[in-house]
Amino acid sequence: MLFAHWVVDPERLRRRVPSGLELDLWEGQAWIAVTPFLLTGLRMRLLPRIPGISRFLETNVRTYVRRGGRGGIYFFSLDATSRPAVHGARLLNDLPYRHARGSIRVTGRSIDYAIRRTDARFPPARLAAQYSAQGDAEEPARGSLEHFLVERYCLYAVRKSGEIMRTDIHHAPWRVHRAHGELRHADLLPPEFGKPSGPALLHVARRQDVLVWPPTEA
Repeated sequence: MLFAHWVVDPERLRRRVPSGLELDLWEGQAWIAVTPFLLTGLRMRLLPRIPGISRFLETNVRTYVRRGGRGGIYFFSLDATSRPAVHGARLLNDLPYRHARGSIRVTGRSIDYAIRRTDARFPPARLAAQYSAQGDAEEPARGSLEHFLVERYCLYAVRKSGEIMRTDIHHAPWRVHRAHGELRHADLLPPEFGKPSGPALLHVARRQDVLVWPPTEA
């Protein structure tokens, strides 16, 4: 999983986040992230994996919010290469999933990743990324910027009816590498933010086992 982060204008961000959610800022700075990854082994608890559904590529565009004092993630879009997963997530939590096609190639520490939105109901978008891990993986220190950016244990979504839903997740603390790489993207980030200034802050993590609970009203 790659974490690519940019600083964005908090005022522009606030206009894109639902009113029931508060921006979660780091020393006054707002952040937006693109997080491409390969998901494997997806299954319901106590049930076997289903071929064609349990392994796919996904790319999220996200920011960080709070509700009731609890920090979490808010997604602007989620592009995935599994149609059943897209339909299921839309029905379960009204998450803004889109159909996509993509590829990934891993060579040692170097990764080539590409994804292209193919969902006719939404504007086209694409991402091509080449990146590699640098140095050893470390658990971000509590209170650090890296800890603020990656250690998130719930996500928020707004149903069409207006209720804000929270989905809790659980996993071991992230161990991340600093990363070096290049991202080329088109129409992936919300246009209101403009073109990010400067290079992205990059981190990469290897396998992470994650548990996800059903959504509840926040």
